Amino acid sequence: MSEKTGQRLLLQGNEAMVEGALAAGCRFFAGYPITPASEIAELMSLRLPAVGGTFIQMEDEIAGMGAVIGASLAGVKSLTATSGPGFSLMQENLGFACAAEVPCVVVNVMRTGPSTGLSTSPAQGDVMQARWGTHGDHPVIVLAVSTVNDCFTVIVQAFNLAEKYRVPVIVLSDEIVAHTREAVVLPDPAAITVIDRMRPAVPPEWYIPYEDNSRGVPAMAEMGSGYRHHVTGLIHDVRGFPTERPEEVDAFIRRLFHKITNGFTEIQLTNPVMMEDAKIAVIAYGAVSRSALRAVRQARSQGIRAGLLQLITLYPFPRKAVEAVLAQCRRVLVPEMNMGQVIREVKRVNRTTEIVRHNRVDGQLITPAEIYAHLLAM
Repeated sequence: MSEKTGQRLLLQGNEAMVEGALAAGCRFFAGYPITPASEIAELMSLRLPAVGGTFIQMEDEIAGMGAVIGASLAGVKSLTATSGPGFSLMQENLGFACAAEVPCVVVNVMRTGPSTGLSTSPAQGDVMQARWGTHGDHPVIVLAVSTVNDCFTVIVQAFNLAEKYRVPVIVLSDEIVAHTREAVVLPDPAAITVIDRMRPAVPPEWYIPYEDNSRGVPAMAEMGSGYRHHVTGLIHDVRGFPTERPEEVDAFIRRLFHKITNGFTEIQLTNPVMMEDAKIAVIAYGAVSRSALRAVRQARSQGIRAGLLQLITLYPFPRKAVEAVLAQCRRVLVPEMNMGQVIREVKRVNRTTEIVRHNRVDGQLITPAEIYAHLLAM
């Protein structure tokens, strides 16, 4: 944690990510430099050794994700950060982490794609990839940051959720948020809630690595601690060994979903702004929600009852919060720096409210003026 706790600091979004990760207890980073996420790795290479942690620059993003899994299995909170093509390379090992229930955090600072695309320009084209990028039927937790302060607080939440539910958590940033500098005050460490994984409360000879319980989250012993722990990407039984028995396969997959659905209340995070009496609303996330906030405030100054629902959790999709907005408002605008990804989720919630799209895919941020023009027309 920074020695400047309590002071007002001018931080870049990527720098705040590092401060938040360290505050959450992250002590391992492995990754490969890539624009616009490189500052996270650069600062981690300086900060981690100072707190007894480990930084490794890997040969590519595939290896980076593998190293993060290994460190987490050894009991260390672990992080990697990437963008665009690097996130694509991580998908197979990300699926392994899902199957083996390995807690870790993956930051994807989105840029314009596909392929190399525009490596220094913002976009929000990876939303569906974050949900469906790795194969198989399994739940994921995907969070999005909109401000520099978010970069600190949300990554702490990401580590807490990863540890509590034994899942990899994806944090979506974008080039605008990553490279914006804002004044933030880092909280006192004592004021930060930090959750650690549940460890076995039984002796090694009684330990069952994937034993079910009321939460659906098995206790996790670190490798080398004397507890027998078999890890595989194959679907496995409660002892971690591969199985093809239908009843065991079914129980495994259903438990993966059960543990996340049980936690919907604390996992599905949103930030409603001026929604109390809103008749029209904007649903936005990432840097676009910054533009939306400015536009909503401008609309309010003109007597227009506009509101904003900033999505922090993208998956599991915060259906109840969105449902409430759609029930309250006659029209809703969903602006995105893609051809329309979250708007599809919004339309799945309610097909009766008029839902308006605004998309931009030229590597430029959607401006407050663009959103305000929609609000005037709504």
